[in-house]
Amino acid sequence: MSLGILRLFKLLFITVLVQNIYAANKSFDFDLIKKGQNDDNTLLIVGGIQGDEPGGFMAASLITTHYKIQKGSVWVIPNLNFYSIIKRSRGPFGDMNRKFAKISQSDPDYDSVKRIKEYISDDKVKLVLNLHDGSGFYRKNYIDKMHSPYRWGQSSIIDQATLNIDNYGNLEEISQRICKHVNNNLIKEEDSYLVHNTKTKLGDKEMEKTLTYFAINNGKAAFGNEASKSLPVHERAYYHLLALEEYMRVMGIEFTRQFDLTPRNVRNALNNDIYISFYDDKIKLPLSQIRNYLKYFPIKKDGSLEFTPSNPLTTVIKKGNTYTVHYGNRRMVKLKADYLDMENDNSNIKMNIDGYEQNVELGSIISAVNNFYISPMEGYRVNVIGYKNNKQKNESGLEINKQQISKRFSIDKKGQIYRVEFYKKEKFAGMILVDFDPSKVIKIKEVSIATIEENKITSNKM
Repeated sequence: MSLGILRLFKLLFITVLVQNIYAANKSFDFDLIKKGQNDDNTLLIVGGIQGDEPGGFMAASLITTHYKIQKGSVWVIPNLNFYSIIKRSRGPFGDMNRKFAKISQSDPDYDSVKRIKEYISDDKVKLVLNLHDGSGFYRKNYIDKMHSPYRWGQSSIIDQATLNIDNYGNLEEISQRICKHVNNNLIKEEDSYLVHNTKTKLGDKEMEKTLTYFAINNGKAAFGNEASKSLPVHERAYYHLLALEEYMRVMGIEFTRQFDLTPRNVRNALNNDIYISFYDDKIKLPLSQIRNYLKYFPIKKDGSLEFTPSNPLTTVIKKGNTYTVHYGNRRMVKLKADYLDMENDNSNIKMNIDGYEQNVELGSIISAVNNFYISPMEGYRVNVIGYKNNKQKNESGLEINKQQISKRFSIDKKGQIYRVEFYKKEKFAGMILVDFDPSKVIKIKEVSIATIEENKITSNKM
């Protein structure tokens, strides 16, 4: 057999293997998240059509988690090509954004393309926005290799200047408005936005295959928004959010967000507010500082893993007895399974934390400065992972401080957060995390005092 034929067989084998993994894992299905009030003036935001462009899909995800739509309707697809996001690839099965004119039913992307076409064609949708990260900085005249008409970054993309439709057909005027708003809020002058009209109808064969041109041909105003790949991800997301907010204003959509729109706050929102919960919230993991690998993680004996992520870019992929948590392009943690019978239990746990009595729900993350104590419960066994105790199998009824827990058993890289597991008749009942971070305790106490004072004022008014 020739070397060329061997290579062909190897390529076919890898392709079939990848397709089988993709088909077997429903975690790769994309989400449609509807926000606001359902009406006939809906903005459809699409992120993640190409998995190597994180600024776009991270910004779309923030719309779903950190924005409230007070007036109007916004539909968000933050993870259209979820498999390509996880693979950090433009498209494991080819570029999905070149499959909207024609696609084979045997293509692994077929179902996703068919489904997104249905949402684009929905009568309620009046404007479609596709988020991208493009190379370099688009400029109308050639300046240098990274600043030229052949680059896509920092531009508002339209396929044509106008479209003969009832709503938002003045595409170029809208794009100019978007660019003006972004340019009034630049981090640095180099980041300036320009309108990029591809004039697709005049013979751009590549752009004829795209999502936005499909939308145009179905009577929908459609735009691409490109942030530059030369920028860090949080700055790309910042520029996407600036553009997104102005599109919402164009459509009369009113919104609030949970943070002031600055690059630093966008970075904090992307990196710090990320969690995943398992088994009806019996376990909750903060992902921002988590270790790369956790051993002996409780998993149902049948291998099934029920999880709820804090955002739509987080999923879990199983391979053998290892469960890997992904957040966008980032692999956050590998969980080595400890297969256990699970107890369906919703008991509260009585704890003393630094001298304060509390009732704590399973799945909670509690903050402590010095120590904690778990009150004994009949029929329950407590296991503090990493606690240096060889005498007792049940570690309830003991005052435990941070120095008594081996740092290498922390779930976080800083060595502050530790697992406390609860078992009922040898069945896993749930987990509490203890975070030895004094700054968080101070913040909690400040919030508690403020709440008490607020309640006093309210009481006086009644």
